[in-house]
Amino acid sequence: MKKLILGLAVMASSLAFAQQTKSSSSPVQFGIKAGMNVASLSKDQGLDDQKSKIGFNAGVFANIPVASSFSIQPEVLYSDLGAKVTTKDVILGNTYTTESSRNLGYITVPLMFQYKFVPNFYLEAGPEFGFIVSAKDKFKSSTNGNSNGSQTTDLSTDDFNSFNFGVGIGAGYYFTDNIGLTARYVAGATDIYKNNNGDAVRNNVFQVGLAFKF
Repeated sequence: MKKLILGLAVMASSLAFAQQTKSSSSPVQFGIKAGMNVASLSKDQGLDDQKSKIGFNAGVFANIPVASSFSIQPEVLYSDLGAKVTTKDVILGNTYTTESSRNLGYITVPLMFQYKFVPNFYLEAGPEFGFIVSAKDKFKSSTNGNSNGSQTTDLSTDDFNSFNFGVGIGAGYYFTDNIGLTARYVAGATDIYKNNNGDAVRNNVFQVGLAFKF
Protein backbone atom coordinates (compact mmCIF):
# COMPACT_ATOMS: atom_id res chain seq x y z
CA MET A 1 0.00 0.00 0.00
CA LYS A 2 2.91 2.36 0.70
CA LYS A 3 4.18 1.71 -2.82
CA LEU A 4 0.73 2.51 -4.21
CA ILE A 5 0.54 5.79 -2.31
CA LEU A 6 4.06 6.71 -3.44
CA GLY A 7 3.23 5.86 -7.05
CA LEU A 8 0.06 7.96 -7.00
CA ALA A 9 1.95 10.85 -5.41
CA VAL A 10 4.62 10.75 -8.12
CA MET A 11 1.93 10.61 -10.80
CA ALA A 12 0.04 13.55 -9.29
CA SER A 13 3.25 15.60 -9.08
CA SER A 14 4.07 14.82 -12.70
CA LEU A 15 0.62 15.89 -13.84
CA ALA A 16 0.82 19.12 -11.87
CA PHE A 17 4.22 19.90 -13.37
CA ALA A 18 2.98 19.06 -16.85
CA GLN A 19 0.00 21.41 -16.48
CA GLN A 20 2.30 24.24 -15.49
CA THR A 21 4.74 23.71 -18.35
CA LYS A 22 2.40 22.90 -21.27
CA SER A 23 1.25 25.70 -23.52
CA SER A 24 -2.43 26.40 -24.10
CA SER A 25 -2.15 25.09 -27.67
CA SER A 26 -1.47 21.56 -26.40
CA PRO A 27 -3.21 21.20 -23.03
CA VAL A 28 -3.21 18.15 -20.81
CA GLN A 29 -6.43 16.17 -21.29
CA PHE A 30 -8.01 14.05 -18.57
CA GLY A 31 -10.37 11.16 -19.13
CA ILE A 32 -11.97 7.94 -17.97
CA LYS A 33 -11.80 4.50 -19.52
CA ALA A 34 -13.32 1.06 -19.01
CA GLY A 35 -13.34 -2.24 -20.81
CA MET A 36 -12.97 -6.00 -20.86
CA ASN A 37 -9.99 -8.07 -19.72
CA VAL A 38 -9.08 -11.45 -21.20
CA ALA A 39 -6.61 -12.60 -18.56
CA SER A 40 -4.44 -15.68 -18.11
CA LEU A 41 -1.53 -16.93 -16.01
CA SER A 42 1.60 -18.35 -17.61
CA LYS A 43 4.55 -20.39 -16.37
CA ASP A 44 8.16 -20.34 -17.49
CA GLN A 45 8.13 -24.00 -18.54
CA GLY A 46 6.78 -23.96 -22.09
CA LEU A 47 4.95 -20.68 -21.40
CA ASP A 48 1.72 -22.67 -21.38
CA ASP A 49 -1.28 -20.55 -20.51
CA GLN A 50 -4.26 -21.75 -18.56
CA LYS A 51 -7.63 -21.00 -20.08
CA SER A 52 -8.35 -17.29 -20.24
CA LYS A 53 -10.72 -15.62 -17.77
CA ILE A 54 -12.99 -12.72 -18.64
CA GLY A 55 -12.76 -9.72 -16.33
CA PHE A 56 -12.86 -5.94 -16.51
CA ASN A 57 -10.79 -2.82 -16.07
CA ALA A 58 -11.78 0.76 -15.27
CA GLY A 59 -10.11 3.97 -14.20
CA VAL A 60 -8.79 7.40 -15.09
CA PHE A 61 -5.99 8.77 -17.23
CA ALA A 62 -4.22 11.95 -18.29
CA ASN A 63 -2.85 12.54 -21.79
CA ILE A 64 0.20 14.82 -21.77
CA PRO A 65 1.40 16.04 -25.19
CA VAL A 66 5.16 16.52 -25.44
CA ALA A 67 5.35 17.00 -29.23
CA SER A 68 2.93 17.28 -32.15
CA SER A 69 2.78 13.48 -32.62
CA PHE A 70 4.00 12.22 -29.26
CA SER A 71 2.39 12.10 -25.82
CA ILE A 72 2.71 10.38 -22.45
CA GLN A 73 -0.37 8.83 -20.84
CA PRO A 74 -0.25 7.82 -17.16
CA GLU A 75 -3.29 5.91 -15.91
CA VAL A 76 -4.70 4.55 -12.66
CA LEU A 77 -6.94 1.52 -13.18
CA TYR A 78 -8.60 -1.30 -11.30
CA SER A 79 -7.87 -4.48 -13.26
CA ASP A 80 -9.38 -7.96 -12.72
CA LEU A 81 -6.72 -10.57 -13.59
CA GLY A 82 -6.24 -14.31 -13.08
CA ALA A 83 -7.13 -17.47 -14.98
CA LYS A 84 -9.76 -20.18 -15.32
CA VAL A 85 -9.65 -23.98 -15.61
CA THR A 86 -12.62 -26.00 -16.91
CA THR A 87 -12.83 -29.80 -16.90
CA LYS A 88 -15.50 -32.13 -18.29
CA ASP A 89 -15.96 -35.83 -17.53
CA VAL A 90 -18.56 -38.19 -18.98
CA ILE A 91 -19.48 -40.99 -16.58
CA LEU A 92 -22.30 -43.45 -17.28
CA GLY A 93 -23.78 -41.09 -19.84
CA ASN A 94 -23.73 -38.07 -17.53
CA THR A 95 -21.54 -35.02 -18.21
CA TYR A 96 -19.91 -33.52 -15.12
CA THR A 97 -18.41 -30.06 -15.57
CA THR A 98 -16.27 -28.22 -13.05
CA GLU A 99 -14.96 -24.68 -13.42
CA SER A 100 -12.46 -23.05 -11.10
CA SER A 101 -11.03 -19.58 -11.44
CA ARG A 102 -8.44 -17.51 -9.62
CA ASN A 103 -9.52 -13.88 -9.46
CA LEU A 104 -6.81 -11.34 -8.68
CA GLY A 105 -7.67 -7.68 -8.25
CA TYR A 106 -4.94 -5.10 -8.91
CA ILE A 107 -4.62 -1.35 -8.84
CA THR A 108 -2.45 -0.77 -11.91
CA VAL A 109 -0.51 2.31 -12.97
CA PRO A 110 0.36 2.06 -16.68
CA LEU A 111 2.70 4.69 -18.15
CA MET A 112 2.16 4.61 -21.90
CA PHE A 113 4.24 6.43 -24.52
CA GLN A 114 1.99 7.14 -27.48
CA TYR A 115 2.87 8.02 -31.07
CA LYS A 116 0.20 9.38 -33.42
CA PHE A 117 0.51 8.27 -37.04
CA VAL A 118 -2.57 10.32 -37.89
CA PRO A 119 -4.48 12.71 -35.59
CA ASN A 120 -6.98 10.05 -34.43
CA PHE A 121 -4.85 6.88 -34.44
CA TYR A 122 -1.92 6.03 -32.17
CA LEU A 123 0.37 3.20 -31.15
CA GLU A 124 1.63 2.90 -27.59
CA ALA A 125 4.09 1.03 -25.41
CA GLY A 126 5.30 1.33 -21.85
CA PRO A 127 5.60 -0.19 -18.39
CA GLU A 128 2.75 -1.07 -16.04
CA PHE A 129 3.09 -1.10 -12.26
CA GLY A 130 0.52 -3.12 -10.30
CA PHE A 131 -0.40 -3.54 -6.63
CA ILE A 132 -2.56 -6.48 -5.54
CA VAL A 133 -5.64 -5.60 -3.47
CA SER A 134 -7.74 -8.80 -3.52
CA ALA A 135 -7.48 -12.52 -4.28
CA LYS A 136 -10.32 -15.04 -4.53
CA ASP A 137 -10.92 -18.55 -5.83
CA LYS A 138 -14.30 -19.38 -7.34
CA PHE A 139 -15.55 -22.92 -7.95
CA LYS A 140 -18.74 -24.14 -9.57
CA SER A 141 -19.96 -27.44 -10.94
CA SER A 142 -22.82 -28.78 -13.01
CA THR A 143 -24.25 -32.10 -14.16
CA ASN A 144 -25.69 -32.30 -17.67
CA GLY A 145 -25.83 -28.50 -17.74
CA ASN A 146 -27.70 -28.23 -14.41
CA SER A 147 -25.88 -26.24 -11.75
CA ASN A 148 -24.73 -28.00 -8.57
CA GLY A 149 -23.87 -24.71 -6.90
CA SER A 150 -20.85 -22.48 -6.52
CA GLN A 151 -18.40 -21.45 -3.83
CA THR A 152 -16.09 -18.46 -3.35
CA THR A 153 -13.03 -18.54 -1.11
CA ASP A 154 -11.10 -15.44 -0.05
CA LEU A 155 -7.34 -15.86 -0.28
CA SER A 156 -4.71 -14.01 1.74
CA THR A 157 -2.89 -11.40 -0.33
CA ASP A 158 0.12 -12.08 1.92
CA ASP A 159 0.74 -15.20 -0.20
CA PHE A 160 1.17 -13.03 -3.30
CA ASN A 161 3.82 -10.51 -4.23
CA SER A 162 2.29 -7.12 -3.52
CA PHE A 163 4.00 -5.58 -6.56
CA ASN A 164 3.45 -6.69 -10.16
CA PHE A 165 5.38 -5.38 -13.16
CA GLY A 166 4.42 -5.75 -16.81
CA VAL A 167 5.11 -4.33 -20.25
CA GLY A 168 2.24 -3.16 -22.42
CA ILE A 169 1.81 -2.54 -26.14
CA GLY A 170 -1.36 -1.32 -27.78
CA ALA A 171 -3.21 1.00 -30.09
CA GLY A 172 -6.19 3.32 -30.07
CA TYR A 173 -8.50 5.15 -32.41
CA TYR A 174 -10.64 8.17 -31.52
CA PHE A 175 -13.89 8.40 -33.48
CA THR A 176 -14.36 11.93 -32.21
CA ASP A 177 -12.17 14.34 -30.23
CA ASN A 178 -13.51 12.76 -27.04
CA ILE A 179 -14.51 9.12 -27.63
CA GLY A 180 -12.08 6.38 -28.61
CA LEU A 181 -11.60 2.62 -28.83
CA THR A 182 -8.50 1.21 -27.12
CA ALA A 183 -6.72 -2.15 -27.20
CA ARG A 184 -3.67 -3.26 -25.21
CA TYR A 185 -1.74 -6.41 -24.33
CA VAL A 186 0.22 -6.47 -21.08
CA ALA A 187 2.78 -9.24 -20.51
CA GLY A 188 3.76 -9.80 -16.89
CA ALA A 189 7.44 -9.83 -15.97
CA THR A 190 7.28 -10.73 -12.27
CA ASP A 191 6.14 -13.81 -10.36
CA ILE A 192 2.73 -13.28 -8.78
CA TYR A 193 3.49 -15.65 -5.88
CA LYS A 194 5.66 -14.94 -2.86
CA ASN A 195 8.25 -17.58 -1.91
CA ASN A 196 7.48 -19.61 -5.04
CA ASN A 197 9.78 -22.66 -5.28
CA GLY A 198 8.51 -23.73 -8.71
CA ASP A 199 8.21 -22.07 -12.09
CA ALA A 200 7.42 -18.36 -12.00
CA VAL A 201 3.75 -17.57 -12.68
CA ARG A 202 3.01 -14.30 -14.45
CA ASN A 203 -0.07 -12.24 -15.24
CA ASN A 204 -0.95 -11.71 -18.89
CA VAL A 205 -3.94 -9.76 -20.14
CA PHE A 206 -5.50 -8.46 -23.34
CA GLN A 207 -7.66 -5.39 -22.78
CA VAL A 208 -10.18 -3.72 -25.06
CA GLY A 209 -12.48 -0.87 -24.15
CA LEU A 210 -13.65 2.70 -24.56
CA ALA A 211 -12.00 5.93 -23.47
CA PHE A 212 -13.60 9.32 -22.96
CA LYS A 213 -11.61 12.57 -22.79
CA PHE A 214 -13.08 15.57 -21.01
